[in-house]
Amino acid sequence: MSDILIVDDERDIRELISDILEDEGYTTRLAGNSDDAMKEINGEPPALLILDIWLKDSRMDGIDILKAVKRDNPDVPIIIISGHGNIEIAVAAIKQGAYDFIEKPFNIDQLLVVIRRAMETSRLRRENTQLKRKETASAEMIGQSAAFRTLVGQLEKVTKSNGRVMLSGPSGVGKEIAARYIHGNSGRKGGPFVVVSSASIEPDRMEEVLFGRETADRGVEPGLLEEAHGGVIYFDEIADMPVGTQSKILRVLVDQQFLRVGGTDKVRVDLRVISSTSRDLESEIAAGRFREELYHRLNVVPIAVPSLEERREDIPHLAEYFIAEFNRTQGLPLRQLSDEAVALMQTMNWPGNVRQLRNVIERLLILGDGTGEIEARELPGEEEKSDEEGRVVLSGVLATMPLREAREAFEREYLLTQINRFGGNISRTAQFVGMERSALHRKLKSLGVVTTNKAGARVATVEDEDE
Repeated sequence: MSDILIVDDERDIRELISDILEDEGYTTRLAGNSDDAMKEINGEPPALLILDIWLKDSRMDGIDILKAVKRDNPDVPIIIISGHGNIEIAVAAIKQGAYDFIEKPFNIDQLLVVIRRAMETSRLRRENTQLKRKETASAEMIGQSAAFRTLVGQLEKVTKSNGRVMLSGPSGVGKEIAARYIHGNSGRKGGPFVVVSSASIEPDRMEEVLFGRETADRGVEPGLLEEAHGGVIYFDEIADMPVGTQSKILRVLVDQQFLRVGGTDKVRVDLRVISSTSRDLESEIAAGRFREELYHRLNVVPIAVPSLEERREDIPHLAEYFIAEFNRTQGLPLRQLSDEAVALMQTMNWPGNVRQLRNVIERLLILGDGTGEIEARELPGEEEKSDEEGRVVLSGVLATMPLREAREAFEREYLLTQINRFGGNISRTAQFVGMERSALHRKLKSLGVVTTNKAGARVATVEDEDE
């Protein structure tokens, strides 16, 4: 981009600057008053703006235009020029976001140096932003289970709209990855993806962080809402947002504009809002901790992200992905998982869900021996489950039962685990446990084990005796 808009009420000055810049290979546009300037800016923001402070016969002076441009197009660098320059004006311009201030009559070589620096700074900012956006878009959804396919199908539908999405599910299931998937596959993928960590921001700083602030000594400091302009803002764990801030966010959703803390000019933003929660928001509303109207504004499209327990079939795929990722990013060994390790991982409890699985894989690669297969004995807690001879340690509960009851309890828990490991697929379960499918069905019926649909997958549970 080399398009420069020159705004000066003196025709000779703006044409002189234009001729010089065009000789240097830049494209220029000219405006002699504030109305023409704002028309040019609103039509197509320039790569750089050269702006005179004093504009005769104009509704706005240079500082007013500077504020408006920095509000709506903060990435456009602005060089202020003035024939009545003084330190106070220069300081005021810089505080409002100007790149530099040059006093008339100016040295052409000096002006060109400042322009080149401003354009280079703007280019580096754009490249940095683009790199961050590419990193955002690279967030991958990994899995093949029925529950995973149902989730992806729902996410695909909302990528085509601009509707607000509420992602729910336990901690660690990958709600942010789902939000990034929506962003990376939507019409806003070229825009920013800004995360608001509601739980980690101090309540008394929440409004400054979100809305930004304006002070006499530091000028304009944009907040996260401005940073997300043209893209997606993701409210992580929205239930942790202070009640007072909730009402102001509600107003932003309605008006798509807000005031910075300490400011007087309204800031317009174009945002798509995605939120997430691991809590029951209806219970939070009943307890007076969450505004009901905000809930209905955010919960336009509710999507439940399944726990790892509901998609055990995906554990091997996720584990392999994390191993490859740690090898690429940290240089950790590229190890394979043994069949026994895979089977055990699919039967373990994962209260921390995908995040816990990722941490376990990282630990195995850091502390593991060599580059051979990852064995079941390396998994956390396994050293406590068997003695030196490899014998299974009997739990206290089973040890107090008669043989028949203990055997039934073991069979029930074992088959529940295996069925859920294979996503409710009875044929695969029968093959693994070494039973005929018809025999397995009879065994399940005798043990009171039934399969039901949950999150798009078949899940085995114990039948309620009261039913």
